[in-house]
Amino acid sequence: MGHLADGLEAAVHKAFTRPIPKTAGARMRYLVKQLKGTKAAAQALGITQRTVERYVKDQIKRPRKDLAARMEREVTRRWQPQIRAQAKQKAATTDGIVIDTRARFGYEAAPGSTDDARLRHLTVALPPTYARRLFEAQAQGAAEHELSEIAAEALQEVYFKDAGRRASGLLVKFTDVEHVEFDL
Repeated sequence: MGHLADGLEAAVHKAFTRPIPKTAGARMRYLVKQLKGTKAAAQALGITQRTVERYVKDQIKRPRKDLAARMEREVTRRWQPQIRAQAKQKAATTDGIVIDTRARFGYEAAPGSTDDARLRHLTVALPPTYARRLFEAQAQGAAEHELSEIAAEALQEVYFKDAGRRASGLLVKFTDVEHVEFDL
């Protein structure tokens, strides 16, 4: 994943009401339950079915570093789906989303104005329509550049054009993202 996709996931994770299971056995039992079997859990994690069974029975307690990271990622991806859906729905219909980014912004504007790209740090509240578009694109498996285009359009309309009150011919280029964080 890229900066924007990771940022959207992190924003949704902040809405969780309970932490994910801590122990390897609890995480494995959760995955087995969610994936409806030890074979599916083994395939998702890239390990044998017997290894999954041993984690479920707490015969193995400490996974290797790479396996621990995969287990955490898979559990987090499936954790509290209703809370996740409610947070996305609320952002897409009423609250919107806040983007905090440090990136290079360039412009295509009328002749005589400067269009040199420069590094800026912006924190902007985006309306629900852009939150909905970002979440829909992410759900459809959009690439990082597609998410970046949606974010650039949102920042262009909300911040640079001030919702249509100025700079009507301005087109913003959003590149060299150093940092991006979303908040619901």
